Amino acid sequence: MASKYNGDILIVDDTPNNLRFLSTTLTEQGYKVRSVMEGAMALTVAQAAQPDLILLDIMMPNIDGYEVCQHLKANAKTRDIPVIFLSALDEVLDKVKAFSVGGVDYITKPFQLEEVLARIQTHLSLRAAQKEIHQLNSELEQRVRQRTSQLEHEIAERLQAQEKLLHVALHDVLTGLPNRAWFMKSLEQMLKQVKQQPNHCFAVLFLDCDRFQSINDSLGHLVGDQLLVSISRRIELCLRPGATFCRLGGDEFTILLKNIEGLADATQIAKDIHRELATPFQLGEYQVFTNVSIGIVLGSESYEQPEHILRDADTAMYRAKANGKACYQVFEPTMHQRAFTSLQLETDLRKALVRDEFITHYQPIISLTTNQIVGFEALARWVHPEQGLIPPGKFIPIAEETGLIMAIDLCIMRQACRQLLVWQDEGLVAQSLTMSVNLSVKHFMSFDLLEQIDNILQETGIQGQNLRLEITESDIMGNAEFASKIIEQLQNRHIQLSIDDFGTGYSSLSYLHRLPIDRLKIDRSFVMRIGEHGENTEIIRAIVALANSLGLGTTAEGVETPEQLAQIKALNCEFGQGYLFSKPLDAEATRKVLEHG
Repeated sequence: MASKYNGDILIVDDTPNNLRFLSTTLTEQGYKVRSVMEGAMALTVAQAAQPDLILLDIMMPNIDGYEVCQHLKANAKTRDIPVIFLSALDEVLDKVKAFSVGGVDYITKPFQLEEVLARIQTHLSLRAAQKEIHQLNSELEQRVRQRTSQLEHEIAERLQAQEKLLHVALHDVLTGLPNRAWFMKSLEQMLKQVKQQPNHCFAVLFLDCDRFQSINDSLGHLVGDQLLVSISRRIELCLRPGATFCRLGGDEFTILLKNIEGLADATQIAKDIHRELATPFQLGEYQVFTNVSIGIVLGSESYEQPEHILRDADTAMYRAKANGKACYQVFEPTMHQRAFTSLQLETDLRKALVRDEFITHYQPIISLTTNQIVGFEALARWVHPEQGLIPPGKFIPIAEETGLIMAIDLCIMRQACRQLLVWQDEGLVAQSLTMSVNLSVKHFMSFDLLEQIDNILQETGIQGQNLRLEITESDIMGNAEFASKIIEQLQNRHIQLSIDDFGTGYSSLSYLHRLPIDRLKIDRSFVMRIGEHGENTEIIRAIVALANSLGLGTTAEGVETPEQLAQIKALNCEFGQGYLFSKPLDAEATRKVLEHG
């Protein structure tokens, strides 16, 4: 039962499950909740009931959320009601449009309950503060008219109360940093100053924590909150006096650098931040590695609105994340077109999952002792209805950023397991042959991974020992404690695990020897440079020796020439994979390879 009344909220969403979940949750938190499923009714209810806050879905039939918000802001009775947009759309252009039509905040689906509650409370606090200030001012005016003897004392008390209310409304509760409202006001003032002093130079840095969602999902929100506080304290050490450092929300931060000499000052701050965050965070019993991707915009008088600067900094940040994370990117005008192209590709990706446009290609894994096929790696391929076969390097990074990679992982795993069962039933492969499937770190750290795998094994009839999961070295070592628990449960199901791209990331041997891993895959970058001169020979020899000491198998990726094959055999590598044996093939072409032995 709700302990008290906290405010009146109107929820507008055409998805019944979303309405039911939000209505139930917010009612339990003490809010009075009204809910409608379409825009026209939302306008009627808002005008009649005048709620304290509106949660508004963007994608709705007839009238979308943007148009509903425009109508609300045009009506004198509803224009002051804060609107928080809810949407599965997560691109910069969508966020900019949401703020341009009058929204005060933007929450991406699937949303985290804690984030929704925190943002609701922030904006209700701000609205309450504004009402309180208005009431206080009205009372002061009345007291002035009475000319009482206690007027000066009361004025001081009321001003102090106003200051406290504004501080609460303009600061983040968790970190104590200024919030989005404060930052946008500061940026607006900076733009006015630049208009008056064109030679004045400033910069905006947009920071997004790398792998934060995985850490939050795997270790819990309490640890996630501790990490955000620790990150903010370290970043503060890198800033010069006068810089404005804010938390926008979630794991996003912004920095406004004033009175700088030029771009070099901003990039140096970014480098200092990356160096400061490189040391692992010790959060209770957990040691966590993380850093930030940074987008940088150099301010100029050409900008008219603070939202445009934030949009460009956000765009540059996404480019930095795509370039490998833990790096920075300076905004360039051409990024607008890239952002639009990326948005279109994301839209097509979502359609592709619905239309079953993903297929699986299979690359053989060869025993270097018997020269026989002992397994296949299942690789995702996207057959676009208009563009044809789209290379993985073009769509996998966007799928990772948007979380669509999890659905793609399951799609490929399901296809590969079904195909393996067909080949087993037809006698084309041995019962011991394994199917290797790549797994995104987002999926590996998800709470329902084991349940999803169990469902696929049961649905396809494949045994656990025939499935091998591949995840990159840095993804495992970045959260080794949680990874070890998942891997042990996979081992209980007799599912094998390979560390992919071994040697390219960072390794912790103290963790590596404790994890029940079956195989190390030597990255193709080492194999490609073996050559006739034997480059990288010692690195591969060390990896093989390490694997042997830990009782692990080794697979060399990217074997393309007889010389490379001879070298890896001489180094006692057990398995090989690459174009020398076969390129990745679709199911029918792979069948022909199996039929001809």
